[in-house]
Amino acid sequence: MRIYAHRGCSGTHPENTLAAFKAAAELPITGVEIDVHLTIDGEIVVIHDEKVNRTTDGKGYIKDMTLSEVKKLDAGSWFSEEWAAEKIPTLDEVFDIFQDTNHRLNIELKTDVFPYVGLVDKVLEKAKKRGFSDRILISSFNHEDVQTVCHKKTVESAILTLDVYVDVYDYARVVGTNRIHLSLPASFRRMATDALYKGAIVYVYTVNKLEYAQQLQQIGIHGIFTDFPEKMLAGLESPVNQ
Repeated sequence: MRIYAHRGCSGTHPENTLAAFKAAAELPITGVEIDVHLTIDGEIVVIHDEKVNRTTDGKGYIKDMTLSEVKKLDAGSWFSEEWAAEKIPTLDEVFDIFQDTNHRLNIELKTDVFPYVGLVDKVLEKAKKRGFSDRILISSFNHEDVQTVCHKKTVESAILTLDVYVDVYDYARVVGTNRIHLSLPASFRRMATDALYKGAIVYVYTVNKLEYAQQLQQIGIHGIFTDFPEKMLAGLESPVNQ
């Protein structure tokens, strides 16, 4: 079962920061999951929330800020004073960290609240320019954007869902993918095993307890997103290669 560091090593570092990604880059895991938004001046930045309030010393929406304004924020002190120098990174800065590694990057488009017109193309163009097209996977709760990625056929994509479906695999095929990223509670429903039986590639978020990860491995789940990748590496049997 493959392991992705959720927002980097976010259990031990401030999430979606260069510190969290550098820690993940040192681990023999499959990859990392990152979240992207678009600033008012069209720059791709890596942060989970639409607002900066929770993870920085600022307030307001990313969509209303310039990159220069975003870069003035402290994105580490909320977690620990040790990380007070951390900033919200750009997608380019995250690419820099993984340029010479073998890690894959799951880029989640945070377009399910604000549409961020043009974000799909910007991410794909940036990945192509940097040589990451064969190393990224695009996911989103906005399945219209996932379908757009599927139609372009240049990178892999996955639907993200919190919901319980009667047949999530058939739905994913309508969108255009066979990759499904389920919430932890949904992964223990029939929808997960049915999807696996039909040939879906199923990943589960956010798995932080080893006992859950072991159960998912027994079910046949292909991979997990976890805040504690180091712990999962130590506790899972053949975590990367199965």
